[in-house]
This record gives sequence, structure tokens and C-alpha cells, in this order.
Amino acid sequence: MPAVTVENPLTLPRVAAPAEAVARPVLAVTTAPSGFEGEGFPVRRAFAGINYRHLDPFIMMDQMGEVDYQPGEPKGTPWHPHRGFETVTYIIDGIFDHQDSQGGGGTITNGDTQWMTAGGGILHIEAPPEHLVMSGGLFHGLQLWVNLPAKDKMMAPRYQDIRGGSVQLLTSPDGGALLRVIAGELDGHAGPGITHTPITMIHATLAPGAEITLPWREDFNGLAYVLAGKGAVGAERRPIHLGQTAVFGAGGSITVRADDKQDSHTPDLEVVLLGGQPIREPMAHYGPFVMNTREELQQAFEDFQKGRLGTVPAVHGMTESGPQSED
Repeated sequence: MPAVTVENPLTLPRVAAPAEAVARPVLAVTTAPSGFEGEGFPVRRAFAGINYRHLDPFIMMDQMGEVDYQPGEPKGTPWHPHRGFETVTYIIDGIFDHQDSQGGGGTITNGDTQWMTAGGGILHIEAPPEHLVMSGGLFHGLQLWVNLPAKDKMMAPRYQDIRGGSVQLLTSPDGGALLRVIAGELDGHAGPGITHTPITMIHATLAPGAEITLPWREDFNGLAYVLAGKGAVGAERRPIHLGQTAVFGAGGSITVRADDKQDSHTPDLEVVLLGGQPIREPMAHYGPFVMNTREELQQAFEDFQKGRLGTVPAVHGMTESGPQSED
């Protein structure tokens, strides 16, 4: 799991919650069901079974892979529409190409992030490059959906290409954890992602036995999803492992600990930490659209069918496919 790393974390700025910070309790630990997305790549539905009031402003998150494809096996998604939210695609291992109907896009690989604000509407496609399809190889990543408030749902689409080398790297006081701040900020250290809804997104790697207690904005929710390995969350050290999400309650700090022993395939605990300011507006979600009312969803489908969300570039010789269920 290369993502972005450093040889000596002790050269990085160190972060710890102040002693007086109130520890957030763990409200629940859920296990993500497995499924398939797009043209058939395996995913874990990280937020399945979690009440939306604990997720807001996040809508869904899929862990894509980890899968080692044989030649000819790598898969992506066909052209599909979005409206009303932002998609965040974070690639840990492998390569993904993205293109949208506004002319945005590019190739992302180890540690890179594509941040697409769908806003009022856009078409896009995500797929492995042809050379990867031919050769096969390791693929592992995340796609996160972040809601937009009603006032921003119809804004002009926007695309951010966030290279792995631009993320803010931090560590714990003892150097036992590497913290990659992709968006938002942690203890005054800001990541490169620009968000309309205030959030923090961190990919943390904890060495066996390492523990982090991080300051956490009290007006944010708190979520931790395990990409690999096993450990514990909260001051109560509730066990958690690959494919599980922890939901934190109110407070000013969150704690994550890696078990002393990890398996040979997963030497460290890998976890994504998410926090965001709840929007607290009605949400209507169906397929590729996230709006505030059923009527707005119906309008989104009508606009898509009439070509108002954009057209597939003719150079690809492709036609618009129907709305996909996710991503």
C-alpha cells in the first residue's frame, strides 16, 4: 500500500490532541458488505447500515479493491451522470483514468486524488488505462461522495487534480503514525483539497502498537474506516478491522490504535479518518443524483435524458448510457 510515504516520520510536524480535549466515544462499529460496481470491480460499501444523521455531509464511500487483476481483467465504469454533490476518488495502488463532459480529467495513480464537483450536472467516465488492462496488476482505492448544500447544488461543475506529493504529511508525537491530510485541516495543517462543505479527510498509517489521539473539530462528525489491518478505536479501545467503520460521538478528540501484531500481507493499520460539518437539510438520493426533494430528482433525470447534463465527447465514439447506481 504505497500511497505517499516518508522514510522517517519524525522529520514531519507532530500532532496530538490537547490533554483537556474530551474524548469522542465510539457509538457503533459496522461491517461493510461486499459487492460489485461499474463494469464489475469489487467494492466494500463502507457506510452501509449507518444512519445518515451520523454520516452527514458524507453520502456513501466505496473501498475499491484491493484486488490483483490478471491480464484483461481490470474494469472501470461507463459514461454516467451526476448532479448535486462531489465525488472524491483516491487511488492508493494502481492507475485510473478520468474524463468528464466539461473537458476535465486526467490519470491518477499511487496517492493521487480526483475531486469532481458535479454541481448542476456532468457526465464522466472512470476506467483503467489500456496498458493496465493488458498487463493486469494491483488496484486499490476509495470513492467518497460529499453532499452539497441546497445553495450550491446547481453550481458550475469543477475538477481538482490533487497529486499525492501535494498532501500535507504529519505524524504523531512518537513518530508511530503517518498522517496524510488530503482535504480540510488537522491542528492548523491544511490539505490541498478545496471543499464547499467543510470537511477533513485523512489517510493514516499506524505501525504495530502505535496510537494516535488527534484534535477533532467539535462541530464535525467523526468516522474511521479501516482499509487494512486491525486495531482499536476510542479511549475504550473497541476492536476494529479491515472493512469496518467506526462512528464517533461528540467530543474534541478521536483515538485510533494499531494492534501489536498485524499479518504479513498488511504490516500496518491503514485507516481513513473523516469529519465534516453536517448540512442538516433534507436529502433525496437516487442513483447518480443527490438533491433535496423528489421533484428535484425527477428534474435531474429529465435533464439527463434531454442532454442538459452534457454530452459524451464524439472522439470516443461512445453513446450515453443510462444512469448507474453508484460512482
